[in-house]
Amino acid sequence: MAVLKVKFTKNKRDKLAQVLWILNWISVVTGIILFSLGLFLKIEIRKRNELMANQEVHSVPNMLIAVGVIACGINFLGGKICYDCSDTNKFHRWKLFMLPYIICTFFFTFCILVGALMCYTMRNELEESLYLGLKEALKFYKDTDTPGRCFLKRTIDMLQIEFQCCGNNGFRDWFEIQWISIRYLDMSNKEVQDRLKSNVDGKYLMDGVPFSCCNINSPRPCIQNQLTNNSAHFNYDFQSEELNVWRKGCRKALLEYYTQIMQSIGFTVLIIWLFELSVLTGVRYLQTAMENVLRQGDPDSESDGWLLENSFVETARSNLNIIKNLGKSNQINAISGNEDPNMDVPTADYGPDNVPPKQIPTASQPQS
Repeated sequence: MAVLKVKFTKNKRDKLAQVLWILNWISVVTGIILFSLGLFLKIEIRKRNELMANQEVHSVPNMLIAVGVIACGINFLGGKICYDCSDTNKFHRWKLFMLPYIICTFFFTFCILVGALMCYTMRNELEESLYLGLKEALKFYKDTDTPGRCFLKRTIDMLQIEFQCCGNNGFRDWFEIQWISIRYLDMSNKEVQDRLKSNVDGKYLMDGVPFSCCNINSPRPCIQNQLTNNSAHFNYDFQSEELNVWRKGCRKALLEYYTQIMQSIGFTVLIIWLFELSVLTGVRYLQTAMENVLRQGDPDSESDGWLLENSFVETARSNLNIIKNLGKSNQINAISGNEDPNMDVPTADYGPDNVPPKQIPTASQPQS
């Protein structure tokens, strides 16, 4: 029994073909939107590419870009097919192509759904990439005179100012690394020497942060050195909420920023998937209805259209049998009985004329 069978008159078939022609052209626009969203996300990620350790985060924008390009081509072709399907004579040239086209479009539509889901599942992968990338970038903050790293100080400062964040997980991350270059330290100063000697790795560590960590909303001038020393500053309490540096870590700030973008993109892609699925459903109805018209031989007659010719269970069983039989197509069947088909069958050589020789009767021996 056919699944979701609908009866179409000639007028309904023509209107369905015209509507699908328009919808396929709209789908070309949605393909451009998919491409644009993927390109936008890729640009946003590449802006801070040096702060990310895992380059696999580009898989989502790359997929959206590829799906967008393919969507434009498939829907452009679909518009041409639906336009010709309004005429029975023109449908003949597309008849054999329609089913493969619908199957390919179905898998392509599934890829759009996968792209939407990837936008929502990318958070953990992005969080790990940001954590490792920021952790490594903070170590090179001081290397302003090292080729390949001299830009990181400016990048991190701009990041902390723009996103109002400090450090990787928080401002205490700066306490664990040397972020001041040796060239700016007075090595003859006893305090500097003591700090270098007190650390096993010989690093200059202090309870201070770069200027870009300063909270611009604080009424007090920024305290960025000796943050944990209450006696070093007048009317200052390290444990209070009056600490005038950003408390949020940059990893969390960036993660919230990218998560908001990806959720918006994921929702948009999900809407596009539902739209593409509805267009694909209409094309399937048009294909089955037109094929039934050809079987009836009357282009003006009513015809049935459906999504599946048989039930879901029968269709699944039929496809499963087809897959099972694919491996058996090259096997040699046994001739009959217990004979082995791999055994060589002897052939008789009858001579040039291929005529069996006559048998000479033998004389019967007399009985004794």
